[in-house]
Amino acid sequence: MADDTTRTATDLYAVAWNHGTPSRRSAPEAPIQVHRHDQRTWILRQSKTLNYEAPFLFLLLGTERALLLDTGAVGDPEAFPLRATVDSLLAEHLAAHPREDYRLVVAHTHPHGDHVAADGQFADRPATVVVGHGVEAVREFFGFTDDTWPTGSVVFDLGGRPLELLPSPGHHEASVTVHDPATGWLLTGDTVLPGRLYISDAAAYLATLDRLVDFAKTHEVSHVLGCHVEMTDRPRRDYPLGAVQQPRERPLPLTAAHLSGIRDAVAALGGKKDTIRAYDDFVVYLEPGHGQAPPPRPRTGPPTGRPLPPTVTPAAQSGRGPARSAGPFRGRRTGDAAVTAAAGGEHRRDTCLETK
Repeated sequence: MADDTTRTATDLYAVAWNHGTPSRRSAPEAPIQVHRHDQRTWILRQSKTLNYEAPFLFLLLGTERALLLDTGAVGDPEAFPLRATVDSLLAEHLAAHPREDYRLVVAHTHPHGDHVAADGQFADRPATVVVGHGVEAVREFFGFTDDTWPTGSVVFDLGGRPLELLPSPGHHEASVTVHDPATGWLLTGDTVLPGRLYISDAAAYLATLDRLVDFAKTHEVSHVLGCHVEMTDRPRRDYPLGAVQQPRERPLPLTAAHLSGIRDAVAALGGKKDTIRAYDDFVVYLEPGHGQAPPPRPRTGPPTGRPLPPTVTPAAQSGRGPARSAGPFRGRRTGDAAVTAAAGGEHRRDTCLETK
C-alpha cells in the first residue's frame, strides 16, 4: 500500500530526461539531472556528456536512513558531484525532519563500472556505509542466507519504509532487484530495462525472470525501472552503442507485463549463444561473445563495465563517440536495432508482447 508521501508523486512517463547535446558548442547540460518523484524519493540521471551510459540512480529515504542505489559511471567529484548532490538533498529533507543520527547506505544493483564509479566520493562520509561489490559482500550486509540466495528475498527497512531485495543473477552474479512498496517500483538495474539486455548466464537469467514474474503477481508493481534507456520511441529501434545524444527516447518505465514478455522471449531462444534479437522495447544479447576474449579496456575515460558485443571498439566503450564496426562485422545503422551479430551469431527483429 502506498503511503501518504506518494499522493503527489510525478508521472514518470511524462518526465523529460536530459539526453545529451548535439555538439560541444551546444549549451552545457547539467552533470546530474535531479528529479523529485515525491517527498522521499529521487531519481538522478548522469549526463551523457560525461559518459554515454547515462545511468539512472535512485535515492530512497526512510525515517532512519536513506538508500542510494548505484553511484554512476564517473568518479571525479568535480565532473560528477554526486556526493554534493546527495548531501544537498538529504540536508533539505533533514531540515524538515530533523534527526541527528540519520545514516546513508550506498548499495548497487550490480557492480559493473557504470554503477559503482563514484563509490569513492562516499568513502569518508560520516554515518555512511558503502556496500561491497561481490556476492559475499552483498549477502553479508543485507543478511542473505543459503536459503534466501539466490532464490529468496530479504527485507531491508529504511525506517517506516521496508524494501524487499531479491537476488537477480543472469546479467551479473551479484545483481539484485529492489522492490519499494511505498512507490510500487521494482528497481531492476541492468536485468530489465528499455534497451540492451546483456545476459551472461542464460539459465540464471531465466530463473531470475521466473521469480520476478511470480513476485509481481503477489505484490504491487507500479513501474519496472532499470538503470538505462537505450530504445528510441520507435519500436525495435535502439541507439547505437556509445551514442552521446539520444533524442526521442522511449520513457524509462516498463511494466510487470514486460517481465513475462522478456522471460518468454529469452526462453524462446533456446539458450542459443551469441544471439542478438530485437523486440519492441528491448534487445536481447544472449551470452554475447561466448568463448571469446572480452574487448580491452580503454586507456582513457572511466570504465563502464558493461559487456560489449564484439562489433564495438574500446573507443566506444570509453564514451568518446558512437560505436564503430570492428573487423568483418559491419552494417549497423544509426539508431537501428538491426545490428550485425557477433561471429557465428544471429540477429532478428521480433515483436514483443505489446504492454503499454
